[in-house]
Amino acid sequence: MKIEICLLALLMTILGVAYVKGYDMVKASSPEHLPRYYLIMTTIRMLLILTAVGLYALFTDNREDTIRFAIACLGMYVVMMVVTLSMRH
Repeated sequence: MKIEICLLALLMTILGVAYVKGYDMVKASSPEHLPRYYLIMTTIRMLLILTAVGLYALFTDNREDTIRFAIACLGMYVVMMVVTLSMRH
């Protein structure tokens, strides 16, 4: 399960960097679209995380590992949301 957590951390990092870079681009070009951008990125991030958990549950037979992976995903998602919301742009 260690490789899955590393890949999950990589996914979270990529999503966080994409959010920050996109936020800066939208803020520079058309700040009036920031609420729409935030809504779209939040939806994309949530769907990607739920897809990762669903795929892991689909391809793993061990129920305890699936539960631990889902908890790790949700924990990382919450941390990612707190960090991106608390950043001062």
